[in-house]
Amino acid sequence: MYAVVRTGGKQYRVSSGEKLRIEKLPAAVGSELVLDEVLLVGDGAAFKVGTPVVKGASVKAKILSHGLGEKVMTFKLRRRKNSKRHLGHRQSYTEIEVTGISAA
Repeated sequence: MYAVVRTGGKQYRVSSGEKLRIEKLPAAVGSELVLDEVLLVGDGAAFKVGTPVVKGASVKAKILSHGLGEKVMTFKLRRRKNSKRHLGHRQSYTEIEVTGISAA
């Protein structure tokens, strides 16, 4: 069984037991999380598509850790102007493990 959920402005295809990194959530490590914006629930060839969400469907997950992603460097150079800009960014994330999918 799998589901497509929306969290943090992105969509993820998840199945039970899967670990994934999502946008940072304000919750403690080890706590349970319920994702209720389920867009699609599938089981083999049969699936339910929501309009826009599947009513009564939810995905339960456990928060494993919080952290920072890889550093992304940006460099902008204006030639012959003695002007350059060098920036770096590390995006925060929350790592979760999907424990169950329930479809109503």
